[in-house]
Amino acid sequence: MADGAAIAAVRRLVHVSLTKTAKKGLEVKQNLIEELRKCVDTYKYLFVLSVENMRNNKLKDVRNAWKHSRLFFGKNKVMILALGKGPCDEYKDNVHLLGKCLRGEVGLLCTSRTKEEVTEWFDQFKETDFARAGNKATYDVVIDAGPLEQFTHSMEPQLRQLGLPTALKKGVVTLLSDYEVCKEGDTLTPEQARVLKLFGYEMAEFKVTIKAMWAAETGEFQKFTEDKNDDVEEMMEDNAEEENAEQEED
Repeated sequence: MADGAAIAAVRRLVHVSLTKTAKKGLEVKQNLIEELRKCVDTYKYLFVLSVENMRNNKLKDVRNAWKHSRLFFGKNKVMILALGKGPCDEYKDNVHLLGKCLRGEVGLLCTSRTKEEVTEWFDQFKETDFARAGNKATYDVVIDAGPLEQFTHSMEPQLRQLGLPTALKKGVVTLLSDYEVCKEGDTLTPEQARVLKLFGYEMAEFKVTIKAMWAAETGEFQKFTEDKNDDVEEMMEDNAEEENAEQEED
């Protein structure tokens, strides 16, 4: 009996915990929807921004530079819900069209700066960074044999573990033969990415591209870039909606 009471108590505790978590998650979504809609009412323009080679520290720089505006990032489905999924439930005229561009690593910039100001700033904002596993190598990298005096002797085992033919010679880390890290076009492995970072080769570029714009005063929607995946994903969504409609009819 005691064991049964204990199990029942645990179940009640888990149920309450999950209920609180679900409620908190719902509140976060509702707050995001309210905040985004306030911005739609406040700012003159909304821009969908696509980010290449996402880096949180670089995104922080963008946020700091655009403190006079609002930048929403992540939770694409919730943002789509706030804007409206179609003409019937859109928050403002044509604003649902922005939602069709909210796929992948994208954000929503709400601002009163002009299209020219926004495009000029983001065209110029490009910063290099170290590539990660899965990125493509943008050029060949070969490390010449010889002393690697930039590394302490304690780094030698790590370099050897990464595949470099190294040894300690008189306490100096030494590359025993030329070592090809990667060729242009290679999909980088974690080991290659680590070696490139250790030797200071930056192959990734943090870049923000403007995908689309919506003007509050006129309801004008403008698309700047064509994403090949958009048509495929939109078709999949349409098929899913049709299947759901057929199931409801049955």
